[in-house]
Amino acid sequence: MKKLNEIMSRNVDVCHPDDNVYEAAVKMKNDNVGAIPVCRNGELMGVITDRDLAVRCIAEKRPGSTKVTDVMTKDLVTASPDMDLEEAAALMSSEQIRRLPVVESGKLVGIVSIGDLSLHRQSDMAAGRALTDISENRGHIH
Repeated sequence: MKKLNEIMSRNVDVCHPDDNVYEAAVKMKNDNVGAIPVCRNGELMGVITDRDLAVRCIAEKRPGSTKVTDVMTKDLVTASPDMDLEEAAALMSSEQIRRLPVVESGKLVGIVSIGDLSLHRQSDMAAGRALTDISENRGHIH
């Protein structure tokens, strides 16, 4: 069974706690991603998503200078690099998340999306089930 360290994105662009939401949005646009981890010295503090920007920033009429730490998701579900793909898909399904930060010794080492899982035959069915579960219950901001 494949492990997350075999498929995760390793070169992950991050925001720093002092960055503002405008800077996070520009990084999302430039990187064509929907989430940017927020790290201090490599340690994962939170994740800011396109949905965080829409719901916690724009809808609340916050300025572009608002710090990412004011709107980021802080209670994160994370994985280890040696987690297998099926286990990751099951975790993403049960927690209803589309992106899973991969952490080792407290430091961000990568990120895996539901799309990454779907590209691998071993986890394709599990990823499909996870996406169905995630899409059916949209009550969380992730």
